[in-house]
Parts: sequence; C-alpha cells; structure tokens
Amino acid sequence: MPVVTYALIALNVVVFVHELSYGPRIEPFLLTWGLVPKRFSWATVLTSMFLHGGWMHLILNMLSLHIFGDNVEDRLGRGRYLVFYLLCGIAAAAGQTLSNPHSAVPMVGASGAIAGVCGAYLLFFPRSRVVTLVPVFIFIQVVEIPAVVFLLLWFGLQVLSGLATLGARDGAGGVAFWAHVAGFVAGMVLGPVLRRRPAWEVEPAWRH
Repeated sequence: MPVVTYALIALNVVVFVHELSYGPRIEPFLLTWGLVPKRFSWATVLTSMFLHGGWMHLILNMLSLHIFGDNVEDRLGRGRYLVFYLLCGIAAAAGQTLSNPHSAVPMVGASGAIAGVCGAYLLFFPRSRVVTLVPVFIFIQVVEIPAVVFLLLWFGLQVLSGLATLGARDGAGGVAFWAHVAGFVAGMVLGPVLRRRPAWEVEPAWRH
C-alpha cells in the first residue's frame, strides 16, 4: 500500500479545505505561506508545496500524484520516497525563484514535487502506458500512450512555455513552468540515487 502517497494526498486536501475557510481573506494567507521569490524564505518553500490556488489545481495535482506516485514509492521505499518528494519540491521552488527572482506573485502547489515523481517514473517505468484523453475534432477519444511519450511531451511543453515567459515581470499568469522543469529534472537525478536496490542486486554479506 502506498502509504506516503495517500498521506500526501490527504494532507494536501486537508490544507486546501483549511484555505477555503479564509474566504475573501485568502489572498493575505497565500502571500504569507506561499513562496514569494522577491522575499524568498526556506519556511515558505515547504509550506507552499501543500497550498493550491483552486479546486481544479488541487484535483489535477492529486490525480497525477495518485497515478504516478504509488509505483515510485514502491521502487524507492516509503522513507526515501518522502525525502525524494520533498527534495524535488525544494528543487522546483529554487528553479522558479531563479527564473524570476523579483516576482511578487506567491507560488503555490504540489506540481513541482509531483513533476519530480514523474521524472523518476519516466526512468523506472518507461514501458508503462498511460490512459489519456485525446481530443479529435469535437470528440474525445481514450487512448493508451507510452509513459515515455506522454511524460517527454509534457516536459517539452513546460520547457517551451518557460522559455516564452523569460523576462516577464510576474511569470506566466500564475503557472510556474520552471518549477515543473526543475522538479522533473531533480526527479530524474534523485530517483536512481535513492532507488531501493532489489534483493538480487545486493551482494551477500559472506563475500565481504
């Protein structure tokens, strides 16, 4: 059972419900606990990972975490997976801050950390297939796309969108593309490093 993945999803949902309790006072709350590059704070790097800007933002992120997180957690092990997730979120925050250090717009959302999960998934399960909704003219068709194709296309779109926002004062209308890019790359780097070695790869103690 992917306990850590389920716990992260639950924590994100609980925090979002708490956000809703602020009603019209939500903006000061996000400015306080979201990551504002202009006044960077390590504390908000952590808190911003569990905040979201709306229901659709939350649902899409949690759906992605549910789809990709359980397999990555199984490959890394629970403790390493949690460390991995948080490190990817930190890398994502750093990437977005460096891309636009003077922005006063708070960055919120788990998408940077989840991008890291996707990066590791790409390496661990490249032959897996992802069920995807594809628009064909006015119709929506359900197709299975290889994970390597799906994730590389998504990553390429983030890079191109990020390049288009370079020089913009406050980013790209609230989408932290460079957080996605940095998180994804961090996941590809950290995943193999933290991967739990299968029993058949472990050298027997009697050989030492």
